[in-house]
Amino acid sequence: MKGLIVCRTGMGSSMMLKIKAQRVIDKHGWDIELEHDVLSGLNGYRDIDFVITMKDLSSEVEAAGFRALGVTDLMNGDEMEALLSQVVEEHQKS
Repeated sequence: MKGLIVCRTGMGSSMMLKIKAQRVIDKHGWDIELEHDVLSGLNGYRDIDFVITMKDLSSEVEAAGFRALGVTDLMNGDEMEALLSQVVEEHQKS
């Protein structure tokens, strides 16, 4: 699977989200490749299974045609783990 992490500027919060997500991915040994970018760069991606972003940007991600995983608390590793677990579970069923 392939995931993209975005924030408005493609710098601060997207990097923090990427670090949190990568820790969860490594912990479970999931085969997920992550990239991060600026929100406005979404249109350049076609082979993305999901996009991790802050909750307030989820509607913009979905409007661009991607599945959004909206994080409410940047520092909450449990929230990230729950979101990614759901995506992996759904992917395994398909």
